[in-house]
Amino acid sequence: MSILEVKNLKVRYGEQVILENISFDLEKGDTLAIIGPNGSGKTTLLRAVLGAVPHAGEIKISAGAEIGYVPQKIDLERDLPITVQEFLLLKGAQKKSAAYSPHKALELVSLSAQFLKKRLGELSAGELQRVLIAWAVIDRPSLLLFDEPTASVDVAGQETVYELLHRLQDKYDLTLILISHDLTVVYRYANKVLCLNREQVCFGAPSEVLTPQELEKL
Repeated sequence: MSILEVKNLKVRYGEQVILENISFDLEKGDTLAIIGPNGSGKTTLLRAVLGAVPHAGEIKISAGAEIGYVPQKIDLERDLPITVQEFLLLKGAQKKSAAYSPHKALELVSLSAQFLKKRLGELSAGELQRVLIAWAVIDRPSLLLFDEPTASVDVAGQETVYELLHRLQDKYDLTLILISHDLTVVYRYANKVLCLNREQVCFGAPSEVLTPQELEKL
């Protein structure tokens, strides 16, 4: 059963067409990697799935499916006097729920309880990325969207982040969509790949569709 179906998606900003003729579907447990050059519409596609930008075409999300999202950048002043615990509790306040546990959320991303008292500005790039992932999974979504999960993480920490995502996926049978520029990541972690250059260049299993000819089109 498909958890996400996208058919003939088109997004334009004014007269400028950002995405056109995008169609793909994902089953529960799939990992989709989205690849393409800068300006090809990758982030716009995620925003369309989130319902954050107007679009034409169809985006169908299975009934009851919750979406988690980790942006490439967070529009939050790092010097704000806000702790990790306060930041994570904002998610519960947003949905008027007292059922959110910052402590358990940090456990999911392998951070100890001592991080709850740290201010966001005290965290390294890798630690902040884990906190953002904790924010995304605190309410146990079934579909997770990641805009370049390791863009702000040093090389040594990149594999750790992907292993973390893979572990969360196995534990909760999650469906993942991630934007990546690293073909090694695509081959290692994704069972489907979507190639974008404003239009859809390819979609399918990486080993089958990432031919030299298709990569040249990107």
